[in-house]
Parts: sequence; structure tokens; C-alpha cells
Amino acid sequence: MKFPVTILAVCFTFAGLAHAAEAVTWKTADQILARIKAPTFPNRDFTITDFGAVAGGQSDCTAAIAKAIAACHTAGGGRVLVPAGDWLTGAIHLKSNVNLHLAEGATLRFSTDPAAYLPVVFTRWEGTECMNYSPFIYAFEQENIAVTGTGTLDGQASEENWWAWAKRDASNKSPAGPDAAALVASGDKNIPVAERVYGAGHFLRPNFLQPYRCKNVLIEGVHIRRSPMWEINPVLCTNVTVRNIDILSHGRNNDGCDPEASRDVLIEGCSFDTGDDCIAIKSGRNDDGRRVGVASENLIIRKCMMKDGHGGVVIGSEIAGGCRNVFVEDCQMDSPNLERALRFKSNARRGGLLENFFMRNVTIGRVAEAIITVDFLYEEGANGPHKPILRNVQLENVTAKSTPRIFYIASFEGAIVDGIKLAHCKFTGVESAELVTHAGHIELDDVTIEPKVKPASLSSRAPGTL
Repeated sequence: MKFPVTILAVCFTFAGLAHAAEAVTWKTADQILARIKAPTFPNRDFTITDFGAVAGGQSDCTAAIAKAIAACHTAGGGRVLVPAGDWLTGAIHLKSNVNLHLAEGATLRFSTDPAAYLPVVFTRWEGTECMNYSPFIYAFEQENIAVTGTGTLDGQASEENWWAWAKRDASNKSPAGPDAAALVASGDKNIPVAERVYGAGHFLRPNFLQPYRCKNVLIEGVHIRRSPMWEINPVLCTNVTVRNIDILSHGRNNDGCDPEASRDVLIEGCSFDTGDDCIAIKSGRNDDGRRVGVASENLIIRKCMMKDGHGGVVIGSEIAGGCRNVFVEDCQMDSPNLERALRFKSNARRGGLLENFFMRNVTIGRVAEAIITVDFLYEEGANGPHKPILRNVQLENVTAKSTPRIFYIASFEGAIVDGIKLAHCKFTGVESAELVTHAGHIELDDVTIEPKVKPASLSSRAPGTL
């Protein structure tokens, strides 16, 4: 067997990272954490049954929940309490100073009727702004909002409703295909967002939980099941805490948490078992993302469990606005259906400046593709004028028990992949050759790589060597 590390020697002269490392380090993470503070709420409850909600999962409680939220907001804030029981609802729109709280044993079941998410709202769909179905739980330009408790948010998505919109037929087409293409084209042509109207008669699925242009957001404790697509998607938000969330949803495009063009974000203590990426950081798609021009920055991800998913922590692919300063620590990743631990994906239409990514004290069981994947040939690949840049990626004390390879880097001439450093890491059960094209400087410092079938001469490597 050709062992992977023999093909990488030309890449391992580490240079050009010192300046970036001096500017952004793990001390930066402490500064970010000091700014992130979960909102607090007055000690008063507005129970949805007091506004006409009926348990049992058959009566539509949408209007009752809206009345409770309005009363709570008008009173200056507090908790809108969902008691134990099954409650059927359509779109829920949060207002400032309102904490939607699900008691133990409470389940909000969201209608599978698309009309329950009309009228359309200002939203983003896969990184392009538009007017579309309301996300199941939505807030626009609000402050101090929360969804908390130990209850369950059940989107009731299945192949019979929302997921069928993305399912391809025998000709490799999906109902959403023409709408998705038209939306991307409208963004590239800079058509005003107010004229990008979808919703009824179209097939762009709503996200589950989307605060949009909000400040001081807390999402804590709840269980999320069966989402139409992306589960938690804060867009253009500041000061966001996502804590102790349990997500199990295996539909198409079922990303667990997608912070998008947001800053000062903490994701901690969460469990992800998803049909797509566990955490995917985004900042807008193609020209529309560049028009808005806001990066995702200053994100802390810690003490999370990543199970099934396309990637544990992913940056992209809708990353045209850029991404910087991401810190991942004390996480566990393990599943034969988890494909990568850390993944960057973009192309020459999305572009994006991606810099300063730190991962430490992460334990990986099995991944299906690689520990680090850089895919700059994603979808449109090199076909476009916006060449992505990735620099300053540092992994420390990361271990894996089983992986096909350490690196899968697929880039193209003119794009930049530079300044990757692994220190004090151990990877066992490595199965095959590294796949690396158009990569710059990579350094290994005290990294042990053990193949699945170990050659007698292979052992721990000295700094900067293979």
C-alpha cells in the first residue's frame, strides 16, 4: 500500500503564518467569549392555554401562540410558556424580549401544510435573499429573543411532504430545481429582493429556526426533529448562544446549525445527528453574498457531539461574504456516516476569504473521507472569477482512530490554500494515500500517523517532517 504522507513533502515548509498567528490566537477566543452574553427575561409567564391553545395535536394553535407572544412583548417581556402536551402550529414569529419556553413533555408539532407559512417573509434561502415561506420559528430585526426548555420542536418533515421537494426523479430533476436556479440567477443579476417572490406555487423549503438581523439570541435545551431543511440558521445576527440542543433530522439539506453572516456566536454542548453538515458556517451565495458583504466571524464551538453528517464543522459552500476567527475545542466526532471532521467548500463563483481556524482537543472515532477536506472544486468548481482564499488553519491535540486519509485538498490554480499546521496529533487506522492538489504550506509538528496496516519503518514524525 502506498502510504499517504510520501506525496506531501513539497508542501511542508511552513511560512507566512506568523503574522496571522500573532493577530489571532486562542486568547482571541477568550475575548470573544467575554462579549457573548445570553439574554435574560422578566420573571413572568404567558401560558398559551390562556390565549386559546388546545392540546392534543389536532387544534391549530398558531393564533393563540401569536397572541401570547404579542402580550408578552407588550408587557415588556417574559416567557411564553408551552406546557406539557402536543400542540399543532404553523409559523411562529418572535418579538423582542420574548422567550418561547417549552416545558418538559411539551411538543410543538409544525403543520405540513405550506399555507401555514404564508404570507412570505424576508429571508435567505441557501444564501440568497428572497421573499419566501416563513421559517417555522422566525424573528426579524428583534432583540433579546430565545427558544428554551426541554421540550421538542417537531417539523414533521418526511418524504411525503417537505423532503419530497428536494427529491430527484428518474431524470435527475427535483421540484425545487427551477426555483433554486431562478433565485440564484436573480441574485447574480441584482434583482431587488422585494421582487424575488416565492412561497405559494414554488418549492423552496422553509428553514426551521431563523432569527434574521437580530441581536442577543438564545436557543437552549430543546430537541429538534424532522426539519424541512436547515435547522438553526441565525442570519446577520450578533451575540448568539446555541446551547445544549439535541438535533436528530436526516432529511436532505438537514444541516444542524448554520450561522450565516453572523458574529460573536457560541455553540456549545450540542448533539448533532443530521442528514447534512452538523455545523455549517455561511455568509451568502455568489454575487448576492458579495452584495450584502458581511462575513461570519468570531465563532466558538465547544463540547459538542457530531454523529451522522457530511461534516462535523464545515465552512461553506455559501461563503461569498467570507469567514474568520473560528475556534473549535473539546468536541467528539464519531460515526461511519460522518464524512469529514473539518471541511472547507467553495468555488470560483462563491469565492470568499477564509482565515483563522483553530481546532484543539477534539476526539474523532471514524470519518469516511478525511480529517481535513478542502473542496474548492465544489459544484461549479474553477468556473468563475472569484477565487477562494483559505489561510491559517491550526489543529492541536486532535486524535482519530480510523480515517481514509488526513488531507483531502482539491483546489485549482489561482485559489489559495496556505498555512495549515497540525501539532501534537495522533491519527491511527489511516487507510490510503493523501489527495492534495494546489496546496501551499503545511506543517506537521509532533504528529503520529499510523496506517491501518503499519509498515515496520513508520513511526512518529519529527516537527515539519513526514
